[in-house]
Amino acid sequence: MTPTAHRRPRFGFDNRYVRLPEHFYQRCQPEPVAAPQLLRFNRELARELGLDLDGCDTPTLAALFSGNTLPEDAQPLAMAYAGHQFGHFVPQLGDGRALLLGEVLDEQERRRDIQLKGSGRTAFSRQGDGRSALGPVIREYLVSEAMHALGVPSTRALAAVASGETVMREQPTPGGILTRVAASHIRVGTFQYFAVRQDQAAVRQLADHVIERHYPEVADSESPYRALLEAVSEAQARLVARWMGLGFIHGVMNTDNTALSGETLDYGPCAFMDRYRSGQVFSSIDSGGRYAYDNQPYVARWNLARLAESLLELIHEDQEEAIRQAREVLEGFIPRYEQHWLATFAAKLGLESPGEADRELIADLLSAMENNEVDFTLCFRRLCDAARGGQGAEAVADLFHSPDDWWQWQARWQQRLEDQPGGGEAAAKRMAAVNPVLIPRNHRIEQAIRAAEDEGDFREFDTLARLLAHPFSESAETVPYQQPPAPGEEVMRTFCGT
Repeated sequence: MTPTAHRRPRFGFDNRYVRLPEHFYQRCQPEPVAAPQLLRFNRELARELGLDLDGCDTPTLAALFSGNTLPEDAQPLAMAYAGHQFGHFVPQLGDGRALLLGEVLDEQERRRDIQLKGSGRTAFSRQGDGRSALGPVIREYLVSEAMHALGVPSTRALAAVASGETVMREQPTPGGILTRVAASHIRVGTFQYFAVRQDQAAVRQLADHVIERHYPEVADSESPYRALLEAVSEAQARLVARWMGLGFIHGVMNTDNTALSGETLDYGPCAFMDRYRSGQVFSSIDSGGRYAYDNQPYVARWNLARLAESLLELIHEDQEEAIRQAREVLEGFIPRYEQHWLATFAAKLGLESPGEADRELIADLLSAMENNEVDFTLCFRRLCDAARGGQGAEAVADLFHSPDDWWQWQARWQQRLEDQPGGGEAAAKRMAAVNPVLIPRNHRIEQAIRAAEDEGDFREFDTLARLLAHPFSESAETVPYQQPPAPGEEVMRTFCGT
């Protein structure tokens, strides 16, 4: 039956996490909000998930995605997890403002979580109110959907709702609720939660659950839990290399934000660089630069070491042998990452089958960009035309304070392109598919948030969401959104959404 305003829809949930022992989570109901307003509903994603919601009117959707009404088959729960936050271990965190409603099998038979974020207090809220401000909801909607469109594994945004209530942060601000979709919400910190309690039975149950859900190919290996660590390491190496290729800085790479699925999880103080700076930090709470742009692969390895610690007793019954095997996997992470990094940046330069000599070519370009304060996204996009020579190369030179730095590097690159199949023309086409026209620039997101929170104006949010869904497409409408911030517009500090 098609859902109507008079009938609660069924999502067709097939929930497995709730079948794990009850100390893995706490059952909880969302707290109703006063006057939910649907800001955006991702119909394309809803269809991909197999949700039959086309017959629902706007008030019904607002009630559904605020938590005021739940799907008939929802089994809401708050997941338990721990985590290292900026290197400091917290043995109990958990979903303090989020509820997993359930799991669906999408049109491709992939299992996906559907979660409300900002839905009220849970058993893990500690001193928090369990709510979200509207700004972080807008940020996560825009950035997570942009990341998906850019081809980066990421959680998705199904809906954004204004709660009609005020939340207190540094000052009173409008509240919001995000409906998030993920391959799962299991984190490194989920394993840590049970490991620190020496609950090896739970660690094993969780590991078996993750293998079945995300890495079934390792189930029959000689050492499945070592193979699980290797699989997660590969997923993280690939993911972080993709971040680096877009100038993306996660900003809060805690172990509780490191998803076992290999998806980008939690878009709090994240940002995309404008001018290229290898040590760029945006997060207002990262005073030491722990999660700076160029530190991200090393933090990923550190987080994987915490996962390895949690899995040691499963990897081998002899502790010394378990440590040896875990160390072997961890020592292979940076070389694994560097191969993904090389492939990512070589593709951005139009180079097929890159070799070690190309690593120096890439590094020299990045060094010149940093020395000349060149816009990261604009430079790589203009390289697409520069691969053809002529005026395209001049347009890149315009980005450099010292154009000679560009021309010296460009001569080496052009020589390398001559070795590529189809030469510069074919390279330009390949590059246009990996170097985006648009990214969610910090100042544009901030403008959308300010208009929404201060004036109740969501037009900029809608425009950004529409344009960022097609980040490789260029038109007259995209031109203003391609530009770096003007003087006075640059956003250098981003903030956590809690």
